Amino acid sequence: MNKKTAPEIFGLSLNTILLFIFAFSTTYPFWHVIMYSISDSRAAMSGGLFFIPRDPTLLAYRMLFKTKLIFIVYRNTIIRTVAGTGLSVLLSSLTAYPLSLARFKGRSFFSLMIFFTMLFSGGMIPTYLVVKNLGLLNSLWALILPGAMSAYNMFILRNFFQSIPNSLEESALLDGANPLQVLFRIILPLSAPALAAIAMFYGVGNWNSYLDGVLYINDANKQILQVYLRTMLGTAGAKGVLGDISGNLSDASSLTEETMKMVTITVSVIPVLIVYPFLQKYYTKGILIGSVKG
Repeated sequence: MNKKTAPEIFGLSLNTILLFIFAFSTTYPFWHVIMYSISDSRAAMSGGLFFIPRDPTLLAYRMLFKTKLIFIVYRNTIIRTVAGTGLSVLLSSLTAYPLSLARFKGRSFFSLMIFFTMLFSGGMIPTYLVVKNLGLLNSLWALILPGAMSAYNMFILRNFFQSIPNSLEESALLDGANPLQVLFRIILPLSAPALAAIAMFYGVGNWNSYLDGVLYINDANKQILQVYLRTMLGTAGAKGVLGDISGNLSDASSLTEETMKMVTITVSVIPVLIVYPFLQKYYTKGILIGSVKG
């Protein structure tokens, strides 16, 4: 092996330092939240950096899960994420497949119309009126249907479909398969990387969505996690939770509003962190292959 020169050693060291600073700056905030949430409230009030928990305790988590509403918002958010992601992937696939076929004469027109929606939208008030007139207010469908398909994700999937050899489709059609059979039995199985990446985009978007929950949902039993989290981040919301559980556990008085906020943030992010590693390997492959053709 060739011995590294002084400039190469300097450059490597500089890159290592910069990457470490970048990694630390992106991971520490969340680590701080976790460590704060499992620290004793009084010990945590002293401030400073939290590399390890101070007087570790899970009291705040026990307190939070004593409230009925946290299970309701979790249920609603999981239903919205699973149903919304499944529907979005299905609609994107059904739209992308015909637009990927060269023999489809109207594909340029329809592609342009869909692309137009990426540049201009109806706006918040017209969308609200549509949801209201359809009778979807205070329904989980109001959170799923309006944004059921992303034009950006659809175009990524269309481009991926175009990278699949036409000979596979032609062979299936000669064997008597219809277009739906070709899509579900040949195209989609071969598009697993792209589908996984698109599903992750849709899933994270559904899980983190906040504004539609504020606009369309007024019923507390239909509330979603991100709206509940925003309520908790307000002083009144944290006080309300502590007030609800103070009669159940005598230790409630030892908790602070800041601790309850940290706990709520943690439980809202952990599900995404659990799912992401399983789909992360498909991200680069799915997006890069999907962006080869335009």
